[in-house]
Amino acid sequence: MTIFGSALVTGASRGLGPHLARRLAQDGWPVAVNYRSDPAGAARVVAEIVEAGGRAQAFRADATDEEAVLTMAKDAAEALGTIQVVVANATGPQPFIPADEVTWQQHLDQLVFFVKSPTLLMQATLPGMKRLGAGRFIHIGSDMFERALPGASAYNAAKGAQIGLARTWARELGPFGVTTNVVAPGWIPVERHGEITEDNSGDYRAEIPLRRMGTPAEVADVVAFVASDASRFVNGERITVNGGHTID
Repeated sequence: MTIFGSALVTGASRGLGPHLARRLAQDGWPVAVNYRSDPAGAARVVAEIVEAGGRAQAFRADATDEEAVLTMAKDAAEALGTIQVVVANATGPQPFIPADEVTWQQHLDQLVFFVKSPTLLMQATLPGMKRLGAGRFIHIGSDMFERALPGASAYNAAKGAQIGLARTWARELGPFGVTTNVVAPGWIPVERHGEITEDNSGDYRAEIPLRRMGTPAEVADVVAFVASDASRFVNGERITVNGGHTID
């Protein structure tokens, strides 16, 4: 996709976010690095992008707050150009709770991140994408929807809703030149997982046909593809990045 504007990555100060932001910058996108509570982490990501010859700026906002999202979208567009790519990566705690104990509020907590936040982001950036006649909305999903692990009913229900949201947007926003897709990683170790050892990951790796863990860079490469012109006729799809751990 021809770069007319910028890319916004939410939750970009830690976890997968920095990898996604740096990879998009590598392809020439000016990147809005969103963070909520880690200014130092966001500043590091911006510095790394700038040092590598790219453009980036950090923007603080709670991606689940309507006014904050609107302000961020406006400020990012003014600083870096109309937002042409949105990567909805921000997430929150994902506790494992038995189904007979999970509360409705706990369901809502997950829906806030995977339905409300993307909706706010889409509504704040779609007018600019319409003016450009081009755009990408990329949800960061999860293969947990297929794995259906006990204790994750609230998380999995919200991830299922996220897929439905993306599929509907693909039809609704497609006429404006805007594609919507989901990139769904498996277990990709990042700093919050701590040290990965044979003891805590051996059983998981044994279930993967490639017999290894994935890396953040491998997820970032797929996101970069979806953001690029190479994916121009890919719309409404869910691309799972887990080495074949789940195969439909």
